[in-house]
Amino acid sequence: MQRDKFFKEIENVRHPNETLVKTHCSYCGMQCGMNLRVNTVTNKIIGVEPRYDWPVTVGKMCPKGVTAYQQTNHDDRILKPLIRDDASLKGTKEGFREASWEEAYELIAKKFTELQKQYGKDTLSVFSGVSMTNEKCYLTGKFARVALGTRYIDYNGRFCMSSAAGGFLRSFGVDRGSTLPWTDIHETDCLFIAGSNTAECHPTSMFRVWNVQERGGYIIVADPRETPIARRADVHLDLKPGTDLALANGILNLLIQNGYADEEFVNQHTNGFEETKELVKEFTPEYTSELTGVAPEKIIRAAEIYGKAPNAVVMFARGIEQQHKGVDNVSGYTNMALVTGKIGRPKSGVATFTGQGNGQGGREHGQKSDLLPGYRKITNPEHVREVCQVWGITPEEMPEPGVSAYEMFELMEEKTIRGLYLLCSNPAVSAPNLNFVRKALKGLDFMVCADFYLSESAEFADVVLPSVTWSEDEGTVTNLEGRIIKINKAQEPLGESKPDWQIQVELAERLGKGKYFSHLKTAKDVADEFRLASKGGYADYYGATWDKIDKQDGVFWPCKDENDQGTPHMFLDKKFYHPDGKAKICALPYRPPAEEPDEKYPLRLTTGRVVYHYLSGNQTRRIPFLRDMCPEPFVEVHPETAAKYKMDHEERVRLFTRRGEAIYKVKITEAIRKDTVFVPYHFGHEQSINLLTIAALDPISRMPEYKACAAQLEKVEKAEMKKVQ
Repeated sequence: MQRDKFFKEIENVRHPNETLVKTHCSYCGMQCGMNLRVNTVTNKIIGVEPRYDWPVTVGKMCPKGVTAYQQTNHDDRILKPLIRDDASLKGTKEGFREASWEEAYELIAKKFTELQKQYGKDTLSVFSGVSMTNEKCYLTGKFARVALGTRYIDYNGRFCMSSAAGGFLRSFGVDRGSTLPWTDIHETDCLFIAGSNTAECHPTSMFRVWNVQERGGYIIVADPRETPIARRADVHLDLKPGTDLALANGILNLLIQNGYADEEFVNQHTNGFEETKELVKEFTPEYTSELTGVAPEKIIRAAEIYGKAPNAVVMFARGIEQQHKGVDNVSGYTNMALVTGKIGRPKSGVATFTGQGNGQGGREHGQKSDLLPGYRKITNPEHVREVCQVWGITPEEMPEPGVSAYEMFELMEEKTIRGLYLLCSNPAVSAPNLNFVRKALKGLDFMVCADFYLSESAEFADVVLPSVTWSEDEGTVTNLEGRIIKINKAQEPLGESKPDWQIQVELAERLGKGKYFSHLKTAKDVADEFRLASKGGYADYYGATWDKIDKQDGVFWPCKDENDQGTPHMFLDKKFYHPDGKAKICALPYRPPAEEPDEKYPLRLTTGRVVYHYLSGNQTRRIPFLRDMCPEPFVEVHPETAAKYKMDHEERVRLFTRRGEAIYKVKITEAIRKDTVFVPYHFGHEQSINLLTIAALDPISRMPEYKACAAQLEKVEKAEMKKVQ
């Protein structure tokens, strides 16, 4: 009653020329509920209010969400197409001139057609992202394969969620990022959180996390850094970067040896237990400690807490996934839930903290190099036939699978790929081994970038097309639970900017493929075709209409028809998605990081986020408050390590690896291991930590190993520092 009174008072003081548009945040997979405040006279967004009616976050917002609306009418917005006439200026902000849409489309169609005529269909490529709606992600896959006819499409989720996807597919036979709704989390008895700086990366989850402890439950955190959540954890497993699989095997061994295995569940609903049991025997607490650096007593205590908990949820994020064995790490931690039977019921299961706003939906419907809508495989003839019926093409016209994101840059360097259409991504900051990637981008014959800001990647483009922000279009996204939700349009596109789906429809017409796209006049038209294309797939969205999403506060997939209310809890019937209906407990031999420290490079470098920035920082670095809170990157160093190198707090130092170097301010903190340094990855140009990271790829997910490589620090001489500044 008091809350209702409070909101009534707010309504009374709201400006008469103001309305609210119900929607969700543009950033991470939490997709926090918000109301955008819109001036009805100017039709411009002027502010934001939290949505207390949204069941996932109930009014919680982080610093990024509170300021997200400031993206839309920012002075840096690109308002007209840009064309670069002087290719020698690629890689800079210079040399662009404004052009009409018609001139830009004509140039793109001409260059793309010429390149394909000379070098074949697959000389063109598409690199996209998952901060777009499901509808845009779906149409991007169709545009690549139908309008361009190329096999080479991949997306930035390859650098984010691909290992989680690979692990879930291997363990469960299906990839949904959470087996239970977020509203269950605070009611469980134990959270085992691995590789997630939850308080900074998904802060609006924290009220549920703390509530577990407040109710008498336990929190276990595996992280090389003593993050805010690790400081309050009942057990902090402070492992060396890149050793998660050894830790997971060690805990699994203790769960089995100490009688915490659910034999009935294992026998009836899983395969692979005996082989896995035999493999993990060698991972005693002592041996696991030797590999990971975690004290044996901590490992024993963590296994005991998780094993005894009546209900428990295993949760993880990029810390375990961005490794060259990220898929093994995911399956390794998932083994804990399968062996103890803590899955397929409320308050227990497995979940990943999705990094991007549509990290779940964006990987399900055709942007990945080997996938088609509905999580269908492009290598499966029946799956191809089903999608071709919706698209109006023959199976023979469907391109073969392509390659992963980083491997596309290798093909660019080899000149197999000569043209690129880039949208909703900034690989000139976010890709590993950036010196190589930037060289590949600069060497392209022709590059098109669609963005609402001139990103570091757009600087390599020949044509830049002005796209819209999330608040200038509508569509659906799928949050970290697997809940399909609705993004609503709050204002008209700024300047001459257009939604990505509209750009693709209009460009397809110029490429002579209009008959496959011209019926798509609105985002709703795309949504209806997208739902139809997903029908019958593992990720079936057919029953998730916009009306149903609005009435139910979202719809969990799979949702197969109009009578289906969706699937908040996966596997309640204990039936998994492998052909025999059983889950797979995986026997996973330990592999060290691809690059271990040595005499020349004695430190372990790991990377991650801060609370004030998002991904490559293309959006958040432009927002004054967020920029002021974190204006530049830094390198975290333990006090003893800093003393060894004779470095002072906030002194600028050189950090380098076998691939590159950068200058950073030192942040001396006891919240990191002595053998490890940490740098946030949100910064561009010469501040980007990905100049140093390694492109060792997971054999299944093709995820680069962002979280572990060998590095070295050195002081920067004063004379040299003057040059840098």
